[in-house]
Amino acid sequence: MKHALKASAAILALLGASWPGPARADWRDDIGTFRIGIVAEPGAGNSVPGLALLTDAYTKALGMKVEFVVARDYAALIEAQADARIEYAIYSATAYATASERCGCVEPLVAPVDSDGAFGIRSVLLTRDDKVPDLAAMAGHRIVMSPSDSVGGSLLPLAGLAAEGVKVGEDAPFLTHASSAAAAEAMLVDGEADALFGWIPSAADDRPEIAGGTVARLEAAGLSKTALQVVWKSGLLRYGPHAVRSDLNPEAKRRLTVFLTNLRSISPDIYELLEAKHSGGFTVARPRDYAMAAAVVRLVSGSDHQR
Repeated sequence: MKHALKASAAILALLGASWPGPARADWRDDIGTFRIGIVAEPGAGNSVPGLALLTDAYTKALGMKVEFVVARDYAALIEAQADARIEYAIYSATAYATASERCGCVEPLVAPVDSDGAFGIRSVLLTRDDKVPDLAAMAGHRIVMSPSDSVGGSLLPLAGLAAEGVKVGEDAPFLTHASSAAAAEAMLVDGEADALFGWIPSAADDRPEIAGGTVARLEAAGLSKTALQVVWKSGLLRYGPHAVRSDLNPEAKRRLTVFLTNLRSISPDIYELLEAKHSGGFTVARPRDYAMAAAVVRLVSGSDHQR
């Protein structure tokens, strides 16, 4: 409780927020109750840990009544925001891209980053001992990838290649879909494949590579780093954003952005309730940051995948 009170005081001080007086009509009166949509973790029903604390934090940030709406899945969340039943939603990257395609009425405010600086992931084509020198040589080799519904190991590489004008179908004769990411990695380690589509965490620019992802898993399985070569990298699939309706009042957008980008330093406990997977805080996000997510969505809808 002490942490929550400190967080509320810090939020109010940062925003210079005050509750609107009873005679003062503004954007808060037009909205009435600010509704935030969120998808519960699988198996959690409609419960979200720390919901009362989160509601209080957003209430202080906006200076108005806030209510969380727990959706059964991203499809329901997208429909709720498209129909203006919620003002704000917390999305995965591909869910946001789907919402944007669905109505063109949403925009990202912020997205999380990792403590090591990663903004998202890139797909990579990894080979060992230079067996596959470039993309043009793929057809003459055995290339393995994760199951067809894997974002990082299948959908992202296919969408990324298509965005660069390299058309590779899922049924290409040189491609093999393993039963899992681990099975795909084992095929490369055991010499049953010459290259592997995997993923790596990545920053939003050309900063040095960040350790992790498929490269780290292959090293843990016994392959030396010097034996692995990166043949190709996709564009960045940024981590999923917190998005608002585009017609939301600019002052509400400003308050939310200030609140979220300062939340990790002001109240790490509240931040962890809101974002448990990526511990580096929130940074401002733009629609162009989700170009790769949009490419994945177009690939899925064009190929009649159901996810």
